[in-house]
Amino acid sequence: MKTKGLKKDKVNVVTLGCSKNLVDSEVMITQLRGNAIDVTHESDKDDSNIIVVNTCGFIDNAKQESIDTILRYADAKEEGMIEKLYVTGCLSQRYKDDLEKEIPQVDAFFGTMELPMLLKKFNADYKHELVGERITTTANHFAYMKIAEGCDRPCSFCAIPIMRGKHVSRPIEELVKEAKNMARNGTKEILLIAQDSTYYGLDIYKKRNLAELLKQLSDVEGIEWIRLHYAFPTGFPEDILDVMAERDNICNYLDMPLQHGSTKMLKMMRRGTTREKQEELIERIRAKVPGIALRTTLIAGHPGETEEDFQEMMEFVRKTRFDRLGIFPYSHEENTHAYSFEDDVSEEIKQERADAVMELQTQISQELNQEKIGKTFKVLVDRKEGGFFIGRTEHDSPEVDNEVLIDATESYARIGDFVDVEITDATEFDLYGNLK
Repeated sequence: MKTKGLKKDKVNVVTLGCSKNLVDSEVMITQLRGNAIDVTHESDKDDSNIIVVNTCGFIDNAKQESIDTILRYADAKEEGMIEKLYVTGCLSQRYKDDLEKEIPQVDAFFGTMELPMLLKKFNADYKHELVGERITTTANHFAYMKIAEGCDRPCSFCAIPIMRGKHVSRPIEELVKEAKNMARNGTKEILLIAQDSTYYGLDIYKKRNLAELLKQLSDVEGIEWIRLHYAFPTGFPEDILDVMAERDNICNYLDMPLQHGSTKMLKMMRRGTTREKQEELIERIRAKVPGIALRTTLIAGHPGETEEDFQEMMEFVRKTRFDRLGIFPYSHEENTHAYSFEDDVSEEIKQERADAVMELQTQISQELNQEKIGKTFKVLVDRKEGGFFIGRTEHDSPEVDNEVLIDATESYARIGDFVDVEITDATEFDLYGNLK
């Protein structure tokens, strides 16, 4: 569609990468609408004359997806389908100079902290009165909340500090205000995210203050679930476990990326811990919060990983029996500590090892899910799909974890409602049940 006849700009924001990027896009959309600019998120219509691509630059696959997306819209611009193309986010922060040379069709590139500069392209101002206000793009009943930006950890494989800078916590009062606004708009579940959530507060309160944040968010009326993601194991603030145990609206769920199960590899990864310390921490977590669901992520094929190291990771997974697990083949990233090492594990072996871990985890997940048959769980209904209402228990985060399928022909539920479901069947990654 040609856009010359449009009287008013319409902006489409396209988000790539993780939930932290999604929050950035939501803040951008809130600011644009606060300046009376017509903006949509990932619209499938072709009626926008300006595109903003919020990119990911974390690992090779994510970078390629971002580049492919930019090129697609660059072609659309050359064909007259759109008038302006702006690029922001992690890839733009990390490779701005190269991208400007390689893709001149883009009107401007912006880094991760340059929203005010992007707004100026729309003759718009950054409105400080909108801090704490956010138009969410997820289903109305749940929303992500970024409690901090950046990271101070020295992990060998990670480029996040290059793209996001040092750790900066958001003040508790600002986060509580945002939670209250979300609750007024119908949000029932808040998913707390950061590059490193357990570091929260060290910079502004001179102590790890996640427990206090959880308490104050837990007191917000209308928020029925609070879910914690990306908890770094080293220096883990164990006082949050007491808050989890005593507050009903804090989910018995913890996303704690551990990255490996070999002490040798954890040292090479600069994680500041050992396999034994990780296992002891997990034991304490499970003792203090009985029934907690633990999610972790691992990396296969980091430089120096031998078959013996990999087998130790397999044994770690077999012994620990995580409720949820993801694993990524190692990506050799420029300007990281590990980039100075030889990338000595072939891509084929990396993938074989990742597949082997997931095959083991699939078996564990199947066994853990089978144990749920006959039990009743509180389920938040996310959507209706085909003949099923689909939702999640407190042990499951959106998109990455288990789903509960409820036969819609036998029962009725509303999206965003909490319902009690008796589990009647289970596969490795799905539960089936009936409304009680």
